[in-house]
Amino acid sequence: MKRKKKIKLFQVVNVCIMLLLIFVAAYPMYHVVMASFSDPIRLKSHTGPLIKWLGEPTLAGYERTLSNRSLFTGFKNTLFYLLVGTTIQLVLTAFGAYVLSRKSFLPRKAIMKFITFTMFFSGGLIPMFFVIRDTKIYNTIWVSSIPYAVSAFNLIIMRSFFESIPDSLEEAAVIDGANDFTVFARVIMPLSKPIIAVMILYYGVGQWNSWFPAAMFTRDRVLYPLQMILREILIENQSLASDSLTQAMEDTFISELVKYCTIVVSTVPILVIYPFLQKYFEKGVMIGAVKG
Repeated sequence: MKRKKKIKLFQVVNVCIMLLLIFVAAYPMYHVVMASFSDPIRLKSHTGPLIKWLGEPTLAGYERTLSNRSLFTGFKNTLFYLLVGTTIQLVLTAFGAYVLSRKSFLPRKAIMKFITFTMFFSGGLIPMFFVIRDTKIYNTIWVSSIPYAVSAFNLIIMRSFFESIPDSLEEAAVIDGANDFTVFARVIMPLSKPIIAVMILYYGVGQWNSWFPAAMFTRDRVLYPLQMILREILIENQSLASDSLTQAMEDTFISELVKYCTIVVSTVPILVIYPFLQKYFEKGVMIGAVKG
């Protein structure tokens, strides 16, 4: 009886803690969504938590945000960077992790030390600028993908996953006449759906939120990703000058609303995609593999 009571108490405490964590994670987004539909005048003077939208719900902030013609160009560029950049990053990371996870590859420990070293030390922005300029990718669509093709952190995660796959699977494939590419494509990758989903999520979110490469290494606005366009919208609304005092005050209130609308516009697509990847996080590593 005492043991059952302890287990029940633990479950109650565990549920309470999880509900608290869910609230802490979900409320900020709820607050932003409610604020984006609120009356801008009341929102400007409001302080404290936000239970529902203030005043009559309005779409003025979204109208101001979406009326910028460059926004759709930013969406198109970001989708390109997302698809192409994530594909390049995933493929190179998978190949690198596979090679470094093979015990027969003797220099793997030395190479891993060099890769780990890059996580703590880098050449800096100026040497990187010279490299990007001299490789002829400055002010091109590739500047957001090629220089950031492999993340050392993600490479280590994927390598650790590949190392957890039993060697017996690879040995069986080699006995049947498979080479390294066949083992990688038909044995390792089918068992790696969970880690592939994680890498797609990590790299995809990074590409979606990326703005620094465009700000540093791009001159043409037609190449700007979504985050750069949203940044411009915020700056334009903050520095907007009007002829009349009434119009100036209205623009000030609308600019406060635009801040929340830009957050929603830039966040919702990722939140929509995430549930489709979530199922892979819950699957076992060795689904379909030979056990024992």
